[in-house]
Amino acid sequence: MSRYEASFEIDSKTDSYAAQRILEKVYDTIREESRSVREGTDDATVLLQEFKTLRDAAKHSTAGELTITYEQYDREFDD
Repeated sequence: MSRYEASFEIDSKTDSYAAQRILEKVYDTIREESRSVREGTDDATVLLQEFKTLRDAAKHSTAGELTITYEQYDREFDD
């Protein structure tokens, strides 16, 4: 398994706005993709709720850190 991580320090209003835009884009993309692939499933509902929570938290202009982690598994997709 490979692991990739990117961290963004949020210490200005500009940084906060950038983090907010990143999370809005991710939320919108996941919402659209899950609508067409797994509409109404529990997995899609939980995933969307988790990203909605992140997106809403980023709306408050406060200092912090945004860390994105991608773990790549050694197996293929189950189709």
